[in-house]
Amino acid sequence: MNTNSLFKPFSLKTLNTKNRIVMAPMTRSFSPGGVPTDDVAAYYAKRAAGEVGLILSEGTVIDRPSSSADPNIPHFYGNEALAGWQKVINDVHTAGGQMGPQIWHQGIHANHASGWLPSAPFEGPSSFNSPGFENGVAMTDSAIADTIAAFGKAAADAKALGFDTVEIHGAHQYLIDQFFWDATNTRTDIYGGKTLAERTRFGVEVIKEVRKRVGEDFALIIRLSQFKPSAYDFKLAKNENEMEQWLTPLADAGIDIFHCSQRRFWEPEFEGSDLNFAGWAKKITGKATISVGSVGLDGDFFGAFAGQSSQPSPLDELVRRMDRGDFDLVAVGRPLLADADWVEKIKNNRAEELRGFSKEALMELV
Repeated sequence: MNTNSLFKPFSLKTLNTKNRIVMAPMTRSFSPGGVPTDDVAAYYAKRAAGEVGLILSEGTVIDRPSSSADPNIPHFYGNEALAGWQKVINDVHTAGGQMGPQIWHQGIHANHASGWLPSAPFEGPSSFNSPGFENGVAMTDSAIADTIAAFGKAAADAKALGFDTVEIHGAHQYLIDQFFWDATNTRTDIYGGKTLAERTRFGVEVIKEVRKRVGEDFALIIRLSQFKPSAYDFKLAKNENEMEQWLTPLADAGIDIFHCSQRRFWEPEFEGSDLNFAGWAKKITGKATISVGSVGLDGDFFGAFAGQSSQPSPLDELVRRMDRGDFDLVAVGRPLLADADWVEKIKNNRAEELRGFSKEALMELV
């Protein structure tokens, strides 16, 4: 298998990666009290040493009382947590890697299994996480303004700590995505609307604030998804025109790279074309894109939580699409979660050493 196209350098603003492989953000819940530990720093540094081009951190929450639904996911605010992130980026740079935090607000969410709750009710565009599931409060104008400012502050702190980029989490039924979705955004003010284009306003204002805080020359990524974890077959944009109305305002607000989350990267987004989500995003906006979704494995991520194991799978179709120019970067999740040396094994044609994935790998940092 010829994987040469995966190992070409990539440059865009503050990003200068040695190859096209990105470590996808994966929630690990190994930061007690929201503070990343030395083990977290070692986990990321191993991937940098293993030749990952760009590491995107697990979701790390902004400074809002109910931005997190889990006491052990990291914060990106407060002196202690930021000191932990300082060690992370220092160690990644020492190991020869580049990295950006994924800044996050979980929005309306289910209560944690442990019974832990944040100090304030969950907040979102409405009180709903999905149709029929209500577990929080609709945000006031002041809450929205404070949240936008908190995204900007987190991005500014990331730049100050020396990170190479920032990714805004706008996917997977979390806060920004809840504003995009008409089932959860039932607002009648300027942040609502009947069309997807109207419902981009909150996301656009977050991006503009982040861009203002980090400057024009800092690479900025947003992660988006069409599907919902509560509705795998859902499409936020039903066709190319709706996708253009959704993505163009985000690009104009300051996004450099669209990270397009799919369950399976090879699945076409719309009838009449084999382009996947990342392919359409690049065609529509002209911006760089990251494709992700079951890269290198024969089963998808959500199956892992149901106890399904996955085995290594060939990368021929991925390479074909990249060579065609559909996308610029490829994000890899579970293979890198389980094996810090996955990139080196691919580069050196050591396919026989590739490992499968099982849900047990979620239980530890290796």
